[in-house]
Amino acid sequence: MPQSRKSQISLIDTPYYHCVSRCVRRSFLCGEDKLTGQSYEHRRDWVEQRLLYLASVFAIDVCAYAVMSNHTHIVLCVDKEQANKWSSKEVVFRWHKLHKGTLVSQRFMRGESLNESELFTLNETIKIYRQRLYDISWFMRNLNEYIAREANKEDDCTGRFWEGRFKSQALLDEPAVLACMAYVDLNPIRAKMKKTPETSKHTSIQQRIECLITGEQPRNLMPFVGHHKQSKSKGIAFSLIDYCELIDSTGRCIRDDKMGHIENQNRPILERLGLNTEQWISLTTEFEQHFHSAVGSEHMMQQFKQHTGHQRIRGMAKARVLLQHA
Repeated sequence: MPQSRKSQISLIDTPYYHCVSRCVRRSFLCGEDKLTGQSYEHRRDWVEQRLLYLASVFAIDVCAYAVMSNHTHIVLCVDKEQANKWSSKEVVFRWHKLHKGTLVSQRFMRGESLNESELFTLNETIKIYRQRLYDISWFMRNLNEYIAREANKEDDCTGRFWEGRFKSQALLDEPAVLACMAYVDLNPIRAKMKKTPETSKHTSIQQRIECLITGEQPRNLMPFVGHHKQSKSKGIAFSLIDYCELIDSTGRCIRDDKMGHIENQNRPILERLGLNTEQWISLTTEFEQHFHSAVGSEHMMQQFKQHTGHQRIRGMAKARVLLQHA
């Protein structure tokens, strides 16, 4: 039985979430149709461009993504505090980038005078818009509905493009976030579509590596800001270089189809995560197999269960094994 989105998202516990959407009809609606030979690769560009555009509108950052042939993986970070700091005009301006809004909100943006009743209505509308601009469901809705309409227009047909609702996993601690990001970034390698992270098109890791060469970080992705004790900047509390090296080493282990070992230069980040090599490889190759609605240490999952009203959460036993030291 499908769970309500309210029971899957708890900003009290974490702002980080792993979202997965899958296509219907044929198996390769975003890739190449094996029956006709027709290529739909350009649709992966649609998804990538729309995703990064939405990140510039919503108070939601993209940490990692991979646009595959028939599904997408996205790691998002909700910034409710940022949304609450926006002025009323900023909120309406952002919402109007995606939707027409109301007659009152349109008049407000044109600078027209409003009476007391209209101001009351406007304030209530802004309150709704503000909440939606840090809501993952609205973010994914604006992504998936847009892609579905474009695909149906191109195919000259109607009907579903996506397989029902998107799947959401709460990432409750740093090891869960980093492991999920690696799992997402290495999707093309695991699927044997690409051989290296830097050649994996339509992924966040390719963007990060390309920018790393010039000493920069992608502006449309959540940045790595170094160890959390060294920086108070908004971002992922690890070194980008450490992360890229870890992805590269993990990718080699996956391609060799064996556990292998992580090179010595990558140990610091694993030690900070509280994981050993075997735990890391298992997490980054079998992430979705082990966990369902939430991922993290047993303690964090127990808290999430309490806050979301779950009677039980699948994956608790695996959390003890794979994240016991985190």
